[in-house]
Amino acid sequence: MKLLITGGAGYIGSHTTLELLNAGYEIVVVDNLCNSKEESLRRIQQLTGKSLVFYNVDLLDRKNLDTVFARESIESVIHFAGLKAVGESVKMPLDYYYNNITGTLNLCSIMSNYDIRTLIFSSSATVYGDPHTVPIKEDFPLNPTNPYGRTKFMIEEILKDLYNSDNRWNIALLRYFNPVGAHGSGRIGEDPNSTPNNLMPLIAQVAVGRGSILTVYGNDYPTPDGTGIRDYIHVVDLATGHLKTLNKIVKDPGFYIYNLGTGRGFSVLEVISAFEEISGKKIKYTIGERRSGDIAICYADPARANRELSWKTYFGINDMCVDMWRWQSLNPNGYE
Repeated sequence: MKLLITGGAGYIGSHTTLELLNAGYEIVVVDNLCNSKEESLRRIQQLTGKSLVFYNVDLLDRKNLDTVFARESIESVIHFAGLKAVGESVKMPLDYYYNNITGTLNLCSIMSNYDIRTLIFSSSATVYGDPHTVPIKEDFPLNPTNPYGRTKFMIEEILKDLYNSDNRWNIALLRYFNPVGAHGSGRIGEDPNSTPNNLMPLIAQVAVGRGSILTVYGNDYPTPDGTGIRDYIHVVDLATGHLKTLNKIVKDPGFYIYNLGTGRGFSVLEVISAFEEISGKKIKYTIGERRSGDIAICYADPARANRELSWKTYFGINDMCVDMWRWQSLNPNGYE
């Protein structure tokens, strides 16, 4: 089967692309490299000993995106591409709405023109907003608290309407919690083009000397140590979830929603402590104000994915720190 991976050079996309190549799939990657680097794709091919096809194309560029479909015999799509920083989305809402939603509309429209109707969408736990209780189940109310989360919610609604209008579509929405870590080889990992927006790469950059101090955003949340609690999932476990989902929807077509998380939360200070122990580095940090759009506690109930996909997570928080530190120490400047 030939798959199109949008955003396949990015953090989650690159790890999923590697796992898919190892599983025997043919891969076509579309990425505009706005927050990724082509070097990740070169390394994936070295690690797997297999080749892929890459197009430097933006999903907003409908003409060139159509050309990709015309040239390649694509059968299914995994859609990662999109702007993804919560804080940035609060400052730049129009950019987020335009990029994430219009890009998805272009993609689905072109898929329909080529009679391709199998799609896995990279959604987010941010669609739940501030949950009334944890762990979070897929049937919880959706109430995102920031523009990034609202783009994910709106795209989910679009895809539901698409499926309801034509049951030939075969769609899975994967709600990620907090991906961290890196491939065990240390060859591919998270390398944002600007200052990271997520906790683990910020910690790793301080540990390797690229940053001098970490800002912890808020220590007055209603949690045991006052800092936010999140469900951190190893990016390789997350990538494996896509393989399991693809197997599921190809075998049993329909419309599905799955949480991909571990089912356990760790606070910011707990993650810092775990990383210090693994790396042997002292992580200097200061307490800052809460970020707009952040919530106190968020972790998954992954029972549905465990049951229906025969998927589970294998890596704990120490594994995540080990692999993140290996990646960052071997690549102190990322892919450069």
